[in-house]
Amino acid sequence: MTDRQTGQIRPMTTADVAAVNALEQELFPTDAWPEQMFHDELAQASTRCYLVAEDAYGRIIAYAGLMAVQPIADIQTIAVVPQREGQGIGTLLLTMLIDAARDRGMADVMLEVRSDNPRARALYERFGFEQIHVRPRYYRDGADALVMRLILSMRDGATW
Repeated sequence: MTDRQTGQIRPMTTADVAAVNALEQELFPTDAWPEQMFHDELAQASTRCYLVAEDAYGRIIAYAGLMAVQPIADIQTIAVVPQREGQGIGTLLLTMLIDAARDRGMADVMLEVRSDNPRARALYERFGFEQIHVRPRYYRDGADALVMRLILSMRDGATW
């Protein structure tokens, strides 16, 4: 998928891991994933959907990932470089992850967000995510995690 502001959004590949990991370390210095975790996630393609957004010059400026194991999908990560925040890239990535969850027949999409990240919380709330739990001191620096859930619409013809 191509977009004027982001250049392109495409599936993440192992060739992207070094660049994604560099962003991960920069954006989440306290809670960054180790590089191997991205390789491990990509190796589980049947239950994972990872995307990268590139600018017009081919630089990775955002990434996102979803784990989908019936009946629940879990947004593992979404990150956008600060200079590109507010341009709709995170919204587009989130839309694509939710679509991937729907396509895989998931009932719910879950995620955790830092309690001190109002911009991300507002994004998720605009999509209909609701806070269902708090994980006190979940992050290494002591911040709480808010557990949020989006109940996906039942497919046509589905029954209780």
